[in-house]
This record gives sequence, C-alpha cells and structure tokens, in this order.
Amino acid sequence: MAYSVAMPALGESVTEGTVTRWLKNEGDTVEVDEPLVEVSTDKVDTEIPSPAAGVLQRIVVPADETVEVGAELAVIGDPADQPKADQPKPTPAPAEFTQPGSRPPSAQPPPRPAAPPTASAGSGTAVTMPALGESVTAGTVTRWLKQVGDTVAVDEPLVEVSTDKVDTEIPSPVAGTVLEIIAAQDETVAIGATLATVGDRDGLSEAPPPGTPDPPQQRTEPEPPADRAAASGFSGYDGAAGGSPYVTPLVRKLASEHGVDLSTVQGTGVGGRIRKQDVLAAVEMPEPQPAAPQQPPAPPAPQQPPSTAAPHSPQLPAAVSELRGATEKMSRMRSVIAKRMVESLQISAQLTTVVEADITRLARLRDRTKRDFEAREGVKLSFLPFFAQATVEALKQYPKVNASIDTDKGEITYHGAEHLGIAVDTERGLLVPVIHDAGDLNIAGLARRIADVAERTRTNKITPDEMSGGTFTLSNTGSRGALFDTPIILQPQVGILGTGSVVKRPVVLAGEDGDTIGVRSIIYLALSYDHRLVDGADAARFLNTIKQRLSGAIFEP
Repeated sequence: MAYSVAMPALGESVTEGTVTRWLKNEGDTVEVDEPLVEVSTDKVDTEIPSPAAGVLQRIVVPADETVEVGAELAVIGDPADQPKADQPKPTPAPAEFTQPGSRPPSAQPPPRPAAPPTASAGSGTAVTMPALGESVTAGTVTRWLKQVGDTVAVDEPLVEVSTDKVDTEIPSPVAGTVLEIIAAQDETVAIGATLATVGDRDGLSEAPPPGTPDPPQQRTEPEPPADRAAASGFSGYDGAAGGSPYVTPLVRKLASEHGVDLSTVQGTGVGGRIRKQDVLAAVEMPEPQPAAPQQPPAPPAPQQPPSTAAPHSPQLPAAVSELRGATEKMSRMRSVIAKRMVESLQISAQLTTVVEADITRLARLRDRTKRDFEAREGVKLSFLPFFAQATVEALKQYPKVNASIDTDKGEITYHGAEHLGIAVDTERGLLVPVIHDAGDLNIAGLARRIADVAERTRTNKITPDEMSGGTFTLSNTGSRGALFDTPIILQPQVGILGTGSVVKRPVVLAGEDGDTIGVRSIIYLALSYDHRLVDGADAARFLNTIKQRLSGAIFEP
C-alpha cells in the first residue's frame, strides 16, 4: 500500500511552502514520524515526518521548489515492493555551520555529534520541544546551556531555542543529570520532538564510545565553530586562562561601547554567563577613585574674577563599534524583518500624513500625577499610554483604519476589536508584541500592559501568540529622539501611527486680545496608511481626532 506525503498546513495565513532539503533519498527506508523533508515558509522552517513506515518510492517535489499546502511531496510504499539491496548507504558529509533557520549547504543531513558519555536505553525523562505558539510548528536549537554529564535542577534553563517569532530558554522538567543530547545545535526540530534526556547519573555508560577522545578535566562550554567567530569578528571566550563562559557578540559590543572590562564583570547567567543586564549594572556602578599621591601643598593661586560663562566639559571621542569594517551573515530575525518590510511595500499603496499637536496640558497632567500613579500602579507613567488610549478611541470612530483587505476575495474586514501592536526596540531588532482588546483598557491598564509586554519582549519571554493578531500598530519613535518618521505598515493591517519626540517650542497662540507667543510642548503624529482603503481625508480626520483628544488632556490616570 502506498502513502502520499502532502505539504501540511503550517499556519493560519500560510498557503505554500518551499522544499529546502530532502533528508531521505528514493529507495531509503523510513519509520513512522521519522523526519523526511525540510520545508520553509516565511514564518517557520520545519521538518515534515513520514506518515507511515516503508520505503521512499518517489520524490515528487524537488528541493527549492515551492508548492501549495496540500500538494503531494512524495510517495511512501511497502518495503516488499522494493528490490533488495545489500549495498551500504553512503556516509553523509560532515555538517557545516549555518545560522539558525538557514539552509544547510549540503544536500545530506548533518550527523548529530556524539557526546562523550551516552544514555542507557529507556532511561531518564525526555525533554521535548514545547508548543511555542499557535502557528509555530518547529524550533531551532541555537545553544545548549548544559552538556552531557552536567547536573540540572528542576526548571533550570537547559537549551536555547529560536523561532521566527521568539527566542526562549527551555527549562529542564526534572532534576538530574543530562544523559543524552539528541538535537544538535542549529538543528530545526518539530514541536514535540525529543531534544535531550535527563535522568539518574547511573544512566550514563561507564565507557565512552569507540573513537571518542578523553573528556577534559574541567568542563567548559563548547567553543563556537570557527566560521561563526570569523563571520562575526568575535571569539566565544574572553581570553582568560582556562577559558571562561561564552559571551555573545551583542554583550561584547555593549561592553565596548561603554568601556566595560568583561574580566571584571560577574555574570549572573547560566554557568556564570555574562548577560546584557550585567554589563549595564557595571556601567551604573561608580568607578573607584585611585588614591592620589601626596603632594606638597601648592602655593595659593591668584584670585580670578568669577566667570559668567558655563564651564566647558571636553567631549571624549565616540567608541568605535567592533562591527566597523566587518561582514556577517544576517540573523534569522533580521532576515524575517527585511523580507516582511519589503513585502509590505510591494503589497499595499503606502503614504504618510503628519499633523502637529500641542500637548502642553497633557504634559502638565502627567507631571502632576506620575509619582502617585507609579506608587499606585507599580509602573511609570510615560506619554505612551495616553497615545495608546487616544488611538484606540479613534479606531472605534474610524473603522477603515482598523481593517484588513483580502484582494483575492475582494473583501474588506472591519475588525470588531482593537488589537494594538506596540513596536519594541530589542537587541535582535524591532519586534511588535500585541495588546489584545486594547480598546477595553483605561490608562492604568494600558500602562501596565505596555510595560509588561515590552519587558518580556526584550528578555525573550514573550509568547508567539502575543506577537500576532494585531489590527493596528503604534510606533513610539520619539523615545529615541526622532521628531517623526514614515513607518511601514505591518501586513495585513492598513495603518501604523508613529509618535515623535515631545519638544518644547515657541508657538504663536491666538487669543481674544490678539496673538501671543508661548512655550508649548509639541509632538508630531505621523500616520502611514494603505491608500487602497484609506483616503487622505480619512487619514486627516483620524489624526485630528487623536490630536484633539491629546490636546484636551481629559484623562483619568
């Protein structure tokens, strides 16, 4: 009996996938659920398992070909239907290092590296790839935080895993010893697949497999592959004698920018790993002042008349980034961002309308209430919750801006809720977590939710479901000092609001007795919108509604 292997559904909005690599050749024997082929979409890279045991009789779709969901990929047949062959299968070529999610250079599957100790059959608890979101079917192992033979506690981080939506640490479900590592670094595995085995130390075999070199006396984290160090310009070790915990390029860059000596920083990560927070803490610590050698008292200087000029503080030269002059492979996240931004510009007709808003009253309201608000709610009161509430209120009045277009069906969907995306600047790039049902929240609720999702996004603790489903996006570019920009729409949304920096400027004020000039708090509001649905007049009305709401400053923080 023959079985057809079809392209599975890989997400709600995914309609096709690309075959990146066949893990089996025609004539090979496969088991049920054994990985058969690697498939890539714009959201995920995953392995498709065999639906039945048998022989791969025919490969229908070759590598690098894109087919629709449901299309036949291959045919699995009964082993009895195949001619017997005693020839051994060729040994796959050694694996080459690739970035997580990228296509391996070899057509053969890379072998899993053998660990010095091995696990006894059937011993220990399996650590599996967890569900990482509704539309995520696979994840890529980016780095093992423990090695075979290491002791782990319950919920201690064991391995780092990456998807196109989130990077996260997988904790150990039990306490014990790492008996076996099954999924190698940079390998993409399906949800539910076994990553490692944790159990009793008795489960480790006493003798290493033949050909395995003697393990080192002191266990350290494995050195990253040579080509990774060459590409990024960074080494996996800090050069201390005997080796020290791995330091990521981002941490090294941050330390270089702030002049922090990593050898003096105490790491709080797994195995003493130095994290971004450790470097920032070192920056904030006051430097010890060396004791000045005793000098004979200097004669008193002649009295100088007081100067009215402000003291001049010399500017130190800016630190040169270690990336200057380097070439590196694009990260998985940066590749996804680049692809989606270009696709957005190709899909929709985008333009930007800008208005200027006087939010002096709002600035005064915030200054009066921010201390009590922080004491009561536990979060700081920035301008962003006010911008968010004014935005979701305007979206209720102008549903065209809170909509999506299906050009294939010729339909427009006006959403019945305001799911507000908030652009967050992270080390990996710009990410947009979503505050679902933001239209039901007040200022306090929005402030808490914004602070929460922003913090969890920056620390890689946001869930994939919280990164999807947005109907409109708010980008606070003013937090980095920009007056305004022209943000790109996140598909399938039709609008994104950019809020600029709040600056004080002299402004002409119209009064009953004539015009006067006053110092006011001013902000630019920039709306990028899809001209296929939203007209310029719609955009202007939407922006002016937000402007009036902010200028009036009738809020209850």
